[in-house]
Amino acid sequence: MASTIAKSTINFLNELSRNNTREWFAENKPRYEAARKDFLGFLDEMLKEMTHFEPVANAQTGKDLVFRIYRDVRFSNDKRPYKDHFGAYVADGGRKSILPGYYLHLAGNNNSFLAGGLWMPPASYLKAVRQEIDYSLDELKGIVETPAFKKKFGELQGEQLKTTPKGYDKENPAIEYLRFKSWNAVMPLSDKIVLGNDFMDVVLDGFKSLKPFNDFLAAPLKEIGED
Repeated sequence: MASTIAKSTINFLNELSRNNTREWFAENKPRYEAARKDFLGFLDEMLKEMTHFEPVANAQTGKDLVFRIYRDVRFSNDKRPYKDHFGAYVADGGRKSILPGYYLHLAGNNNSFLAGGLWMPPASYLKAVRQEIDYSLDELKGIVETPAFKKKFGELQGEQLKTTPKGYDKENPAIEYLRFKSWNAVMPLSDKIVLGNDFMDVVLDGFKSLKPFNDFLAAPLKEIGED
Protein backbone atom coordinates (compact mmCIF):
# COMPACT_ATOMS: atom_id res chain seq x y z
CA MET A 1 0.00 0.00 0.00
CA ALA A 2 1.21 3.52 -0.79
CA SER A 3 0.91 6.33 1.73
CA THR A 4 2.65 8.81 -0.59
CA ILE A 5 2.29 9.84 -4.23
CA ALA A 6 5.24 9.20 -6.56
CA LYS A 7 6.75 12.14 -8.41
CA SER A 8 6.47 10.11 -11.63
CA THR A 9 2.66 10.13 -11.22
CA ILE A 10 2.49 13.93 -11.10
CA ASN A 11 5.01 14.18 -13.95
CA PHE A 12 2.85 11.91 -16.09
CA LEU A 13 -0.29 13.99 -15.45
CA ASN A 14 1.65 17.17 -16.15
CA GLU A 15 2.88 15.85 -19.50
CA LEU A 16 -0.55 14.47 -20.39
CA SER A 17 -2.04 17.95 -19.99
CA ARG A 18 0.42 19.20 -22.62
CA ASN A 19 0.20 16.17 -24.94
CA ASN A 20 -3.46 15.19 -24.83
CA THR A 21 -3.54 13.01 -27.94
CA ARG A 22 -4.26 9.35 -28.57
CA GLU A 23 -0.83 8.89 -30.13
CA TRP A 24 1.06 10.26 -27.12
CA PHE A 25 -1.10 8.30 -24.71
CA ALA A 26 -0.55 5.05 -26.60
CA GLU A 27 3.22 5.60 -26.50
CA ASN A 28 3.06 6.33 -22.77
CA LYS A 29 0.50 3.68 -21.76
CA PRO A 30 2.93 1.92 -19.37
CA ARG A 31 3.49 5.24 -17.57
CA TYR A 32 -0.27 5.69 -17.27
CA GLU A 33 -0.68 2.18 -15.85
CA ALA A 34 2.08 2.82 -13.29
CA ALA A 35 0.59 6.20 -12.29
CA ARG A 36 -2.90 4.73 -11.93
CA LYS A 37 -1.56 1.85 -9.83
CA ASP A 38 0.24 4.38 -7.61
CA PHE A 39 -2.97 6.39 -7.11
CA LEU A 40 -5.05 3.26 -6.41
CA GLY A 41 -2.53 2.14 -3.79
CA PHE A 42 -2.79 5.53 -2.11
CA LEU A 43 -6.60 5.34 -2.16
CA ASP A 44 -6.64 1.84 -0.65
CA GLU A 45 -4.50 3.06 2.25
CA MET A 46 -6.60 6.23 2.58
CA LEU A 47 -9.84 4.24 2.82
CA LYS A 48 -8.37 2.05 5.53
CA GLU A 49 -7.56 5.16 7.59
CA MET A 50 -10.90 6.83 6.81
CA THR A 51 -12.84 3.98 8.40
CA HIS A 52 -11.84 5.43 11.79
CA PHE A 53 -14.14 8.43 11.21
CA GLU A 54 -16.28 7.71 8.12
CA PRO A 55 -18.31 4.44 7.95
CA VAL A 56 -18.95 4.70 4.17
CA ALA A 57 -15.24 4.00 3.61
CA ASN A 58 -15.78 0.45 4.88
CA ALA A 59 -15.79 -2.32 2.26
CA GLN A 60 -14.73 0.05 -0.56
CA THR A 61 -11.50 -0.13 -2.55
CA GLY A 62 -9.60 2.42 -4.61
CA LYS A 63 -11.14 0.93 -7.77
CA ASP A 64 -14.63 1.74 -6.45
CA LEU A 65 -13.70 5.42 -6.15
CA VAL A 66 -11.62 6.29 -9.18
CA PHE A 67 -13.10 7.77 -12.36
CA ARG A 68 -12.09 6.70 -15.86
CA ILE A 69 -9.41 8.85 -17.49
CA TYR A 70 -11.14 8.62 -20.88
CA ARG A 71 -13.35 11.64 -21.61
CA ASP A 72 -16.80 11.35 -23.20
CA VAL A 73 -16.44 13.86 -26.05
CA ARG A 74 -19.68 13.05 -27.89
CA PHE A 75 -21.53 16.17 -26.78
CA SER A 76 -18.56 18.38 -25.89
CA ASN A 77 -16.82 21.11 -27.86
CA ASP A 78 -13.64 20.07 -26.05
CA LYS A 79 -12.43 17.06 -28.04
CA ARG A 80 -9.38 16.22 -25.91
CA PRO A 81 -9.62 12.43 -25.47
CA TYR A 82 -8.30 12.23 -21.89
CA LYS A 83 -8.78 13.92 -18.55
CA ASP A 84 -5.54 15.50 -17.35
CA HIS A 85 -6.11 14.36 -13.76
CA PHE A 86 -7.10 11.43 -11.58
CA GLY A 87 -10.32 11.86 -9.61
CA ALA A 88 -11.74 9.73 -6.79
CA TYR A 89 -15.02 10.08 -4.88
CA VAL A 90 -15.74 8.51 -1.49
CA ALA A 91 -19.48 8.28 -0.81
CA ASP A 92 -22.19 5.78 -0.01
CA GLY A 93 -22.48 3.88 -3.29
CA GLY A 94 -19.00 4.63 -4.68
CA ARG A 95 -17.91 7.09 -7.34
CA LYS A 96 -21.32 7.28 -9.08
CA SER A 97 -23.15 8.24 -5.89
CA ILE A 98 -25.22 11.43 -5.88
CA LEU A 99 -24.95 11.68 -2.10
CA PRO A 100 -22.58 14.04 -0.25
CA GLY A 101 -19.02 12.75 -0.18
CA TYR A 102 -15.29 13.37 -0.34
CA TYR A 103 -13.43 14.07 -3.59
CA LEU A 104 -9.69 13.89 -4.26
CA HIS A 105 -8.39 15.46 -7.47
CA LEU A 106 -4.80 14.70 -8.45
CA ALA A 107 -3.26 16.82 -11.21
CA GLY A 108 0.05 18.37 -12.24
CA ASN A 109 1.04 22.03 -12.24
CA ASN A 110 -0.33 22.71 -8.72
CA ASN A 111 -3.91 21.92 -9.80
CA SER A 112 -4.69 19.22 -7.21
CA PHE A 113 -7.38 19.71 -4.58
CA LEU A 114 -9.62 17.90 -2.15
CA ALA A 115 -13.27 18.74 -1.71
CA GLY A 116 -16.51 17.72 -0.07
CA GLY A 117 -20.20 18.46 -0.20
CA LEU A 118 -23.08 17.86 -2.57
CA TRP A 119 -22.61 18.33 -6.31
CA MET A 120 -25.55 19.10 -8.65
CA PRO A 121 -28.20 17.10 -6.77
CA PRO A 122 -31.61 16.21 -8.28
CA ALA A 123 -34.57 18.51 -7.56
CA SER A 124 -35.89 16.55 -4.57
CA TYR A 125 -32.47 16.61 -2.87
CA LEU A 126 -32.05 20.31 -3.62
CA LYS A 127 -35.39 21.09 -2.05
CA ALA A 128 -34.65 19.00 1.06
CA VAL A 129 -31.23 20.59 1.63
CA ARG A 130 -32.60 24.10 1.19
CA GLN A 131 -35.30 23.34 3.75
CA GLU A 132 -32.65 22.03 6.16
CA ILE A 133 -30.56 25.18 5.68
CA ASP A 134 -33.62 27.37 6.28
CA TYR A 135 -34.46 25.49 9.50
CA SER A 136 -30.89 25.01 10.74
CA LEU A 137 -28.91 28.04 9.55
CA ASP A 138 -27.03 28.42 12.83
CA GLU A 139 -25.87 24.80 12.64
CA LEU A 140 -24.55 25.28 9.09
CA LYS A 141 -22.83 28.53 10.04
CA GLY A 142 -21.27 26.76 13.02
CA ILE A 143 -19.61 24.39 10.55
CA VAL A 144 -18.62 26.50 7.52
CA GLU A 145 -17.99 29.88 9.14
CA THR A 146 -15.52 28.74 11.80
CA PRO A 147 -11.96 30.12 11.39
CA ALA A 148 -10.51 26.58 11.14
CA PHE A 149 -12.90 25.59 8.31
CA LYS A 150 -12.38 28.87 6.45
CA LYS A 151 -8.61 28.58 6.74
CA LYS A 152 -8.73 25.25 4.90
CA PHE A 153 -11.59 25.81 2.46
CA GLY A 154 -12.34 29.53 2.24
CA GLU A 155 -15.89 30.37 1.10
CA LEU A 156 -18.27 27.67 -0.14
CA GLN A 157 -18.20 27.11 -3.89
CA GLY A 158 -20.80 25.85 -6.34
CA GLU A 159 -23.22 27.05 -8.99
CA GLN A 160 -25.78 29.53 -7.67
CA LEU A 161 -29.11 30.95 -8.73
CA LYS A 162 -29.04 34.61 -9.74
CA THR A 163 -32.55 34.99 -8.32
CA THR A 164 -34.21 33.87 -5.09
CA PRO A 165 -35.17 30.18 -4.99
CA LYS A 166 -38.87 29.44 -5.29
CA GLY A 167 -40.67 29.55 -1.96
CA TYR A 168 -38.10 31.76 -0.21
CA ASP A 169 -37.94 35.48 0.48
CA LYS A 170 -34.92 37.50 -0.62
CA GLU A 171 -34.72 38.85 2.95
CA ASN A 172 -34.32 35.33 4.37
CA PRO A 173 -31.20 35.36 6.61
CA ALA A 174 -30.03 32.14 4.94
CA ILE A 175 -30.42 33.45 1.39
CA GLU A 176 -26.70 33.36 0.54
CA TYR A 177 -26.69 29.61 1.23
CA LEU A 178 -30.16 28.92 -0.21
CA ARG A 179 -29.13 30.21 -3.65
CA PHE A 180 -26.59 27.42 -4.15
CA LYS A 181 -27.40 24.56 -6.52
CA SER A 182 -24.28 22.70 -5.34
CA TRP A 183 -22.62 23.11 -1.96
CA ASN A 184 -18.89 22.45 -2.19
CA ALA A 185 -15.93 23.11 0.10
CA VAL A 186 -12.63 23.03 -1.79
CA MET A 187 -9.06 22.92 -0.45
CA PRO A 188 -6.24 23.53 -2.99
CA LEU A 189 -3.20 21.24 -2.87
CA SER A 190 0.15 22.32 -4.30
CA ASP A 191 2.51 19.83 -5.94
CA LYS A 192 4.83 20.28 -2.95
CA ILE A 193 2.05 19.14 -0.58
CA VAL A 194 1.01 16.25 -2.86
CA LEU A 195 4.58 14.97 -3.08
CA GLY A 196 5.30 15.44 0.63
CA ASN A 197 5.78 12.52 3.00
CA ASP A 198 2.78 13.68 5.05
CA PHE A 199 0.32 13.94 2.14
CA MET A 200 -1.84 11.15 3.57
CA ASP A 201 -2.13 13.08 6.84
CA VAL A 202 -3.10 16.25 4.94
CA VAL A 203 -5.85 14.42 3.02
CA LEU A 204 -7.21 12.65 6.09
CA ASP A 205 -7.19 15.88 8.11
CA GLY A 206 -9.02 17.68 5.29
CA PHE A 207 -11.64 14.93 5.00
CA LYS A 208 -12.14 14.83 8.78
CA SER A 209 -12.82 18.58 8.67
CA LEU A 210 -15.40 17.97 5.92
CA LYS A 211 -17.34 15.26 7.77
CA PRO A 212 -19.65 17.61 9.76
CA PHE A 213 -20.42 19.50 6.53
CA ASN A 214 -21.20 16.28 4.64
CA ASP A 215 -23.27 14.97 7.57
CA PHE A 216 -25.31 18.20 7.62
CA LEU A 217 -26.05 17.90 3.88
CA ALA A 218 -26.79 14.16 4.08
CA ALA A 219 -29.23 14.31 7.03
CA PRO A 220 -32.28 15.62 5.09
CA LEU A 221 -31.70 13.15 2.24
CA LYS A 222 -32.09 9.97 4.27
CA GLU A 223 -35.87 9.77 3.76
CA ILE A 224 -35.75 10.51 0.03
CA GLY A 225 -35.45 7.93 -2.72
CA GLU A 226 -33.51 8.84 -5.85
CA ASP A 227 -35.46 10.65 -8.53
